[in-house]
Amino acid sequence: AQHYFTTIKMIKISTINEAISNNDVQVLDSSIYNGHEKILFCKDTSTNLKAIIAVHSTKLGPGLGGCRMWDYKNQNEALNDVLRLSRGMTYKASITGLNLGGGKAVIIGDSKKDKTKELMESFGEFVESLGGKYITAEDVGMSPSDMKDIRKKTSHVVGTPKEMGGSGDPSIVTAYGVYMGIKGSAKFRWGNDNLQNKKVFVQGVGKVGGFLIDYLKKDGCEIIINDIDIEKMSEIASNKNVNIVSENEMFNKSYDIYAPCALGATLNDENIEALKCEIIAGGANNQLEKEGFHDVLLKKKNILYAPDFLINAGGLINVYSELKKWDKEKTLRMTENIYDTTISILKRSEKEDISTHKAALSIAKERLNK
Repeated sequence: AQHYFTTIKMIKISTINEAISNNDVQVLDSSIYNGHEKILFCKDTSTNLKAIIAVHSTKLGPGLGGCRMWDYKNQNEALNDVLRLSRGMTYKASITGLNLGGGKAVIIGDSKKDKTKELMESFGEFVESLGGKYITAEDVGMSPSDMKDIRKKTSHVVGTPKEMGGSGDPSIVTAYGVYMGIKGSAKFRWGNDNLQNKKVFVQGVGKVGGFLIDYLKKDGCEIIINDIDIEKMSEIASNKNVNIVSENEMFNKSYDIYAPCALGATLNDENIEALKCEIIAGGANNQLEKEGFHDVLLKKKNILYAPDFLINAGGLINVYSELKKWDKEKTLRMTENIYDTTISILKRSEKEDISTHKAALSIAKERLNK
C-alpha cells in the first residue's frame, strides 16, 4: 500500500495547510486545535482511504476515542470535526475518572458504499504507526466487525466482538449513561427523577438514540423522534410505538426534555431561540456550536443543559472496561455514577452562577492540571 503520512506535533495554521494535498482546506480558528499533541493525515491510494487521526492529550493515558466514518463535504469539515471530538474525549475521560487521554479518528467516505475490509485494515496500519498513543474504537458509521478487521493490523483497538474477547457494541452502555444523566438532571430540576409522562424529543435514532428510547419507554415517557434517515425513522416509530415530528417543526414544539443524539452543533443561535424545553440531555458529541456562548445563552433561558462529554461517557467506560478486564456489572456501576456526577455539576453551576458546561469543564481541567 502506498501510504502518505503527515505527523504534526506543534500545530500551526500554515503547517496544516501545507500538509494537506487538497486545496479545499480553509484556515480554521486556532483555538480549536491549540493543544493537540499530534495529528496524522492518512491517505492510501490502493484502498481509497482518506482519514485523520487526532490525539489531543496523553496526560492521563493513551488517547482513546472512536473512529467515525462520514461522508464529509470536504477535508476541512472532517478536520474540524476530528479536532473538536478528540478534545472532547480528553475532558470526557478526565471528568469520568478514567486514566485515559483524548483521541479521535475520522474516515472520509460513505460507510454504506465506500467501506471495505481492505480499507479498515489500511486504517489499522496507520493506528499502529502511532505506537499506542491512540487506541481506536467504534463510532458513527462503524461496527464491532470493523474493529475486527482493524485488529488484523494493530492491537490498539477496543470494541471488538465479544467472541474475540472484546466488549462489543458500546452503544447500549452509552445510552444507559445518557439515561442516567437525564435522571440526574430531572432530580435536580424537578426534585425527583420520576420520568412518567414526561415528553422527550430524541433527535437521531441511530444505535444510541434507539437504545435510549427503550430506557425512556420503560419509565413511561412520551417519545417524539426525528432523524435524517426517513426509512430508519419510520421503522423505529413503528417498532417502538413512538411519534415522529417533522424537521421543520421539531424545534417549535414544547417538550420537557430534548435529547440530541445525532451529530453535533444542534445548540446554535437559531435552535436555542426556538427551543421550548426545560432540560437538554443527549448522547451527541459537541452539541454546543460555540462553547462559552451558547451554554451561557441556555442558562439565560433557564434551560438546564447536561454537558454532553459527561453524560455520554458510558461508551468510553465500556471500552475502558475491556482494557481493565472489568466484568459487565462493574462497567454498569461505573456508568451509573454519571447520575451523581451530573447532579454535583449542576449544583456547582448554580452555586458559582456559571454555565453547566463551564462547571463540567473546570472539573475536568482540574484533574488534568494535577
